[in-house]
Amino acid sequence: MARAQEEAIAENIVEPLDQYRALAAFFDTFAPVEQRWRRRNRTYHALVARIMRFFVLPGASVLEIGSGSGDLLAALRPTHGVGIDVSERMVQLARESHPELDFFVASGEEVDLDGQTFDYIVLSDLVPYVHDLLALFDRVAAHSHSGTRIIINSYNPLWRPAFTVAEWLRLRPRKPLKNWVSPEDVENLLSLAGLEQVVLSRRILMPKRIPLLSGMLNGVVANLWPFQHFCVTWWIVARPVPQTADTLSTSVICPCRNEQGHIAELIRRLPTLGDDMDLVFVEGNSSDDTRGEIERQITLHPGRSIRLVDQPGVGKGDAVRAGFAAARNDALIILDGDLSVRPEDLPKFSRALAEGRGELINGSRLVYDMEPGAMRFLNMVGNRLFSRAFKAITGQYVKDTLCGTKALRRADYDRIVAGRPYFGEFDPFGDFDLLFGAARLGLKIVDLPVRYQPRTYGRTNISRWSHGLLLLRMTFFALWKFRADIYRPNRR
Repeated sequence: MARAQEEAIAENIVEPLDQYRALAAFFDTFAPVEQRWRRRNRTYHALVARIMRFFVLPGASVLEIGSGSGDLLAALRPTHGVGIDVSERMVQLARESHPELDFFVASGEEVDLDGQTFDYIVLSDLVPYVHDLLALFDRVAAHSHSGTRIIINSYNPLWRPAFTVAEWLRLRPRKPLKNWVSPEDVENLLSLAGLEQVVLSRRILMPKRIPLLSGMLNGVVANLWPFQHFCVTWWIVARPVPQTADTLSTSVICPCRNEQGHIAELIRRLPTLGDDMDLVFVEGNSSDDTRGEIERQITLHPGRSIRLVDQPGVGKGDAVRAGFAAARNDALIILDGDLSVRPEDLPKFSRALAEGRGELINGSRLVYDMEPGAMRFLNMVGNRLFSRAFKAITGQYVKDTLCGTKALRRADYDRIVAGRPYFGEFDPFGDFDLLFGAARLGLKIVDLPVRYQPRTYGRTNISRWSHGLLLLRMTFFALWKFRADIYRPNRR
């Protein structure tokens, strides 16, 4: 019995090494014909590169495990790019093709780069070849910092028979695919490695180029139920699970237009958030004496850090951006001046942000019962529709996309600003600018339930119909930028 146990243990020790050697040997043999097969399947590889560039902003540090010939890593335009592959021949090919990048021979389960961490870690079409997925994700975690985003794409198990047929017809190379895992399997493995899924999406319904038809299928039909479940690939964006809470200084940004009657009560009710907090009012050309009331309250509270900023343009989005530009602290929290969301709820936002529960904390007015008159019925219906559209577009669930109360770190807001040219100035309200900007960066968005109550002074600045149509137009614009624009043939 003892000898049998020793033999079984020896087999378990040798098997991973044998798997590693067999995989390396296959890709060493495959390396000379790799570029020929990439040309034959160039539509699929081009689509993968375009989608990956949507998630990975240029100028970052990027580690790709399973980098092959290095073409995908080079397409991401990193300032510091490192590729890892099991095949010495593939690494040699990558070094010759992309001398500006660093490539090393190693398996994903064993990679050790002397404590280096990266902004992005890319695992593209790698999961099917890995012998020990948990060991792989442990090494991914070891090379991640708190802001790292892990981008994983792999094959939909429903396509397994089609892949077999394509190999038989010599439409794709015959490769040693072992793991046809689902996104749910990977989400579980990420959790075991101290990582968490942020975004899940399914993409590429047609991996071959058929003029006009490919763009329609990949950019439109692939986003619709039930067709999305038949896409060739699934994509996950993940992040390290935060381990400790930070101490954050806080700036509360309060856009206010015609809110004179709320100013004094807002200041009285606003709790102190940490040891360093300032309150920034952004006044937007009110017809009442909102500006004068803010100035009086600043005089009456000399011991508090309260400032007044003149809004340079129009619209709430412009006011929020002006307030963020004037803010001086680590955490940024928006509180509307109409007091429909209780100032007493802001410590919950501050705590969730400091503990890393999310990277954009979004207020949700649709959890608790509302007081009569707080939100009109059609507004509520529209809000729920926008919520469903947001999940379909971004892969993240947000129940109340139109709540003005939000919190995020300044560093993350700066990254949203840097990526704003991708969308342009499309949002006069500021909510979608933050939500879609955060979603593109793979920031984790979490809902925080708040009580919603009717205003006690003045009238709302929101027009139900004209602003509703504008929100609908912005939703279609975001759908285009997230899901369709990527697949334009001339897009780089």
